[in-house]
Amino acid sequence: MTRIILVRHGQTEWNRVERFRGRIDIELNETGHYQAQAVSKSLRMWEIHAIYASPLKRALQTAQPTADVCGLEVQSLEGLNDIDYGAWAGLSPEEVASRYGDLYRTWLDAPHLVQFPDGERLDQVRARAMDALERMCLRHVGQTVVLVSHVVVNRVLICAVLGLSNSSFWQIGQDNAAINIFESQEGKYRLLLLNDTCHLESLFSEV
Repeated sequence: MTRIILVRHGQTEWNRVERFRGRIDIELNETGHYQAQAVSKSLRMWEIHAIYASPLKRALQTAQPTADVCGLEVQSLEGLNDIDYGAWAGLSPEEVASRYGDLYRTWLDAPHLVQFPDGERLDQVRARAMDALERMCLRHVGQTVVLVSHVVVNRVLICAVLGLSNSSFWQIGQDNAAINIFESQEGKYRLLLLNDTCHLESLFSEV
């Protein structure tokens, strides 16, 4: 059995003001750095054997405090990279709604049908992310592994683990610095924890 701890990166300014981020390499803001520290404190109870993260700074910065606590290196994993929003990257939801009205409505109502202009589809994200997950499970049999990624990647991975299609994308909660835990054994998955942010409450009560 392999235990996977799947973490969403901490807050960036483009999470706070809400812009489509995708492959634009934004760093954590001050709140995001606090959240990354809170994640590391929460994960101290586990014996962690490896830590992988999306190659984008916000994911690497979220993973680093946990790596420091565990005495491990953060390994960049391309399969965890954020979705390529293409022409939507950097735009606000209001700007997208104005320029791509029909497609934006489809994104809100039926996200699995959307091909982002010059970008990816959810099924492409799911395929590469699941390939990365399955390789990690084979590489770390019997161990506990941390994966740090992005809201879109985490949602489609959780849909896959639960046997849901990407049409359930919006039904998966995934807040900044959320922790999810599931187990893998012989190609089957069992979800143990979803979108846990309790560790953030204790952190900000101390600040």
